[in-house]
Amino acid sequence: MRTFFIILFLIFADISFASVIHVGKNEAYNSIHAALQKANTGDTIFINEGIYAEGEIKITKSVKLIGKNFPVIDGRNKSQVISVYVNHVLIEGFKIINGGYSSVYDWAGIKLVQCDSCIIRNNILINNNFGIYLQASANCIIANNKISSNNPDELLSGNAIHCWKSSYITIKNNDVSGHRDGIYFEFVINSLIQNNYSHNNVRYGLHFMFSHNNSFIKNIFQKNPSGIAVMYSHGVTMLYNRFEQNWGSAAYGILMKDISDSRVQKNIFRNNTVAIHMEGSARMLVENNEFISNGWALEVQASCNDNIFKHNNFESNSFDVGTNGTMQLNTFTENYWDKYEGYDLNRDGIGDVPYRPVSMYSMVIEQSPPAVMLFRSFLVGILDKTEKVLPAVIPEGLKDDKPLMKKIPL
Repeated sequence: MRTFFIILFLIFADISFASVIHVGKNEAYNSIHAALQKANTGDTIFINEGIYAEGEIKITKSVKLIGKNFPVIDGRNKSQVISVYVNHVLIEGFKIINGGYSSVYDWAGIKLVQCDSCIIRNNILINNNFGIYLQASANCIIANNKISSNNPDELLSGNAIHCWKSSYITIKNNDVSGHRDGIYFEFVINSLIQNNYSHNNVRYGLHFMFSHNNSFIKNIFQKNPSGIAVMYSHGVTMLYNRFEQNWGSAAYGILMKDISDSRVQKNIFRNNTVAIHMEGSARMLVENNEFISNGWALEVQASCNDNIFKHNNFESNSFDVGTNGTMQLNTFTENYWDKYEGYDLNRDGIGDVPYRPVSMYSMVIEQSPPAVMLFRSFLVGILDKTEKVLPAVIPEGLKDDKPLMKKIPL
């Protein structure tokens, strides 16, 4: 019983001793450094509107740092702007600009190092090397931030949101642009990326490396050289995302390399050079997606196996499926193909003859890319028609035995 009352005393003592500190021109403290030095664990620091250029601001106490009317914290291109080395920190309502560049250290607008249960929300970050950087952290929330940069050099630019060796991270409702990658995961597990808008970045809208059991849901990846790259990972869930206008000589909606046991469902792929490119990937479920007006809807390399493509709509794509080999170890079934010219005599909604989505011309382009100049020529049309009647080049086993006659409502 005595122990119980001691615990209660400590809890209420901590609450009662927490204080509010104001920083600004007419306040007791006119610098963030001075306020942090005075603050105790649990305190709230309100920063009034203004410009604060104090070098790197290091947070080593569990405090709430809240800006009023978006005060500007300026790194003056000389240093990291804010760094956090403690758990349970809130940073909200700031405009963080001009973080410095270092070829040795990954400087950021906000950097969390070995932190737990921190929240970074409702901030504007402009022209920092890395925007928000999480290192060996867990249970953190990155939400409602707008992060942008104008550095077009891939080698000299960092990522808007960068997570390394972290877990149980939630990244929601952020607008990220102009960085090397919009969102970057490396050795990150059990995390959620939801409702973000990643656009006009230098390389990828989202980049996964060695990151397992993560989900990204209802995001928009638009006008990036490549929408997302998911590599060397398993247990990835991709739902209700939009991949749009990712154009370029090597641009993809999704690039998958050595991915396994994952799901790609209910996404929209529109106006991408390649909607999905897969290599070395296995046991993937690609289901209920829309592929509309892409160059290639799917590029499935011969190194892929045991993947299922089911209940997808393919409309107005230049090529529905491309591959680089004749071996076929994947399943295509019950998809809608707008190029299907078969018939349905028993009116069960399923075509009576299989559909082979790989054209001879796509196989030629795979071996000789300059042949794309002949696209839509009369000769190419004749060759494709002949190949469908007497297959000799296209993979015989790559076919949909149950093509749907009508588009699937998704």
